Amino acid sequence: MTRDDLFNINAGIVMNLVGAAAKYCPKAVIEIISNPVNSTVPIASEVLKAAGVYDPKKLLGVTTLDVVRANTFVAAAKGLDLKEVDVPVVGGHAGKTILPLLSQTVPSITITDAERKALTQRIQEAGTEVVEAKAGAGSATLSMAYAAARMAESTLLGMQGEPNMLECAFVQSDVVPGCPFFASRVQLGPEGVVKVNGLGPLNDFEKQALEDMLPELKAQIEKGIHFAKNPPKNE
Repeated sequence: MTRDDLFNINAGIVMNLVGAAAKYCPKAVIEIISNPVNSTVPIASEVLKAAGVYDPKKLLGVTTLDVVRANTFVAAAKGLDLKEVDVPVVGGHAGKTILPLLSQTVPSITITDAERKALTQRIQEAGTEVVEAKAGAGSATLSMAYAAARMAESTLLGMQGEPNMLECAFVQSDVVPGCPFFASRVQLGPEGVVKVNGLGPLNDFEKQALEDMLPELKAQIEKGIHFAKNPPKNE
């Protein structure tokens, strides 16, 4: 199933569910995990705007699975304890819009250019790797559930006042000029997103990857906005 197929199935579902949330729980923190997240989060924002209840601090796209995968692959490649590894993943949540900032990995790692390229591509295409491993019989389910649980727990802890709750998420952002939504590390608090962090220092590989992905990411965002403003008519 392509992301266009997912869009055709999920766009209307997200639109209807967020519309109900806008009506019955307008102050809720809403986390969108339905793919394609790069488009469904903008759809949700437009629905909330139309209802007059949009608060960008309370709408997040869940990209945690990209971080989980990046941490896992880096730990395996470098023989590190997975619990100690943290790789920020920025951009979006599809293909080359997924950008792991391997230069900012904690703990610091040394990798060759070839390793960096291979790890980045594996993280970007990990969903396809799972589908192929299942011979088309399914997609990532357990790992997606884990990522959702991790993000939900971090959000709830932040809402309860736990300090320094940081996760990467796809949110309304001015981190990259001209790109209205972008995934980066955010701080979570009582009202949802307390702070959207910047990208930090990028190496040349990451700078180029960021530049290359932006047209695709912007197009996917615009696709969601256009759908929300021009929904298909029921026949």
